[in-house]
Amino acid sequence: MPNSATLLESSALPPLCVDLDGTLVKSDTLVDSALALARHHPAQLLQLPGWLLQGKAALKRHITAAVTLDVAHLPYNRELLQFLEQQRATGRPIYLATAADSVLAQRVADHLSLFTGVLASDGTLNLAGNNKLAAFREKFGDHFSYIGNALPDAPLLQHCQQPMVANPTAALRSALRAAKVTPVRAFIEQISPLKAWAKALRLHQWAKNVLIFLPLLLAHAWNRGLIAAACVAFLSFGLCASATYIVNDLLDLDADRQHPRKRRRPFASGDLSAITGVAVVLLFLIGAFLLALLVPRVVTALSPLHGLLAPYKFVQWLLIYLVTTLAYSLRLKRAVLVDVIVLSGLYTIRILAGSAATGVEVSTWLGGFSIFFFLSLAFVKRFAELESLRERGGESVKGRGYHVADIEQLRSFGSASGYASVVVLTLYISNLAAAQLYHHTNRLWLLVPVLLLWLSRLWLQASRGLLHEDPVVYAITDKRSLLLGLLVVIVVLISL
Repeated sequence: MPNSATLLESSALPPLCVDLDGTLVKSDTLVDSALALARHHPAQLLQLPGWLLQGKAALKRHITAAVTLDVAHLPYNRELLQFLEQQRATGRPIYLATAADSVLAQRVADHLSLFTGVLASDGTLNLAGNNKLAAFREKFGDHFSYIGNALPDAPLLQHCQQPMVANPTAALRSALRAAKVTPVRAFIEQISPLKAWAKALRLHQWAKNVLIFLPLLLAHAWNRGLIAAACVAFLSFGLCASATYIVNDLLDLDADRQHPRKRRRPFASGDLSAITGVAVVLLFLIGAFLLALLVPRVVTALSPLHGLLAPYKFVQWLLIYLVTTLAYSLRLKRAVLVDVIVLSGLYTIRILAGSAATGVEVSTWLGGFSIFFFLSLAFVKRFAELESLRERGGESVKGRGYHVADIEQLRSFGSASGYASVVVLTLYISNLAAAQLYHHTNRLWLLVPVLLLWLSRLWLQASRGLLHEDPVVYAITDKRSLLLGLLVVIVVLISL
């Protein structure tokens, strides 16, 4: 308990006013709420222009009324939160002063139990910039301290006592330097933007796009024009995939923040701005489709004799992939079993897109194998999530339709699908189609035990609760998986 000297010292300090968005919370609660609206009530997005015409304060009030943001799992600045707890313990009055709607601000204040009062937008007045400064002067005179993070906070920091900042933007730092204002304290809690974007774009997931080369490789079509076209298609799919991963992360903010691992994703943790994320999505999608339009031109330029019969079919498959992925993020991921079928289908779409980019047809054998094999990978991903949930004592996955009680059924579905893909492989090896491409088809039988070993080990690891990553990430990072992959390459080469 603070002694009398500490209380006397704290009473001499000015009231401490703390901004919410970007300061106490590393994200923007208005954007978070808008994304929650898009996730749960997409039809209401059509009302946004009308709400905005009523003013920004009215817009915030409408969005806050439409969705209930999970304030318990917002990405709070932990260093700042600890400082506020220390100040509160001394008896210093602390106010949450924000341009966010007062209903949301009060919910945050009630959750933290740190604040003497709340100053916020009321549906009519947007409490930001000079409006906030006027409210401070009306309540405190010139006797107040303030913690902010963005350029609209500059006037308040210039006129307050003991100015402080939390994760300040470059624009705010520049404005404070120009005004010769030196913050007495800075609360910095953010990772390198480069590192954050590397995580957000999930470049390691581009490994899935290697499937684009599969039709070309299996047909042994060694043509520079087709290879170059496949490379351009790979980049196109990579940009599109990264864009859809960002969309998925933005729509899943609430669920990710409640997950022990996913809460560290850059958008969920507040290390990246959701607005910037939307801009990158648009930029990447434009780049993806421009590259897609370039694919037939690459074939024509490098291999005039191998022109594509359907030059823009790859664009169609890219569009199908984009629409399917967005549908998955918005709705299908919550449909039990439909979600895993869609996930497996997205792998197969990559193979079909590779066929369209190079003009090499996909055999029925490859199609059948890919359907069962990737369905097994999709099931093992859901199985691993449920296994992790069971270890934590949970019963159902938030935002999904699965329960811990389903875990054994998923195991049977997934393992059966995996072994079915091996059966398809054996039928292909014993078929005359393989003999047309391989001189030593009997050697291809060595692929069967290798594939059985990898699939069985994958499911064994998942059953032991040791599969903490996406199965594709596991495949490219696990040493034994890489060794088995090398064996596959060797077997194929000695069978030619």
